[in-house]
Amino acid sequence: MRQVKHLLDSKGHQVFSIAEDATVLDAIKHMAERQVGALLVMRGEQLVGMVSERDYARKVILQGRSSAQTSVAEIMSSPALTVGPDTEVEYCMRLCTDSRIRHLPVVHDSRVIGVISIGDLVKAVIEEQAEQIDHLEQYIAGR
Repeated sequence: MRQVKHLLDSKGHQVFSIAEDATVLDAIKHMAERQVGALLVMRGEQLVGMVSERDYARKVILQGRSSAQTSVAEIMSSPALTVGPDTEVEYCMRLCTDSRIRHLPVVHDSRVIGVISIGDLVKAVIEEQAEQIDHLEQYIAGR
C-alpha cells in the first residue's frame, strides 16, 4: 500500500499557510489566489490549526460576521489532524472520511513537510487499483 511520502514525492511539498492573527478576508483572498480550499494556520514554524472555505461559510457567513474584522484564529479548526510521511493512504482515507475533513497536514519531526487532500488520496487509490487490475490481467493471460 502506498504511503503519504509517495504522494508528496509526486505532488510536491508546497504548503500554503497564514498567520492566526490575519483576517478571514485575507485568508479567503490567499485561498483564491492559490486555488486551494484550505490553509494551514501557523505561529512561526508551529502548526496551530487549519482554516477552510467550509470554516468561512459556516463560522462567518452563516453567523453574519465580518470577514474583514474576524481573525483566522476565531474560526480555524484546531488542533489540526495530521499524519506522518509513513502513514498509509488507506488510513488517511479513513481519517478524512470519519472526521469529515478534506485536507491533512503532513508532519515529520514536528515540522510541516506537506499537505495532502482527499483528491490526492482518491487518485492514489485509483492508480493502485488500476495497477492491480493490470497485474491480474497479465497473470490470467499468462504473460
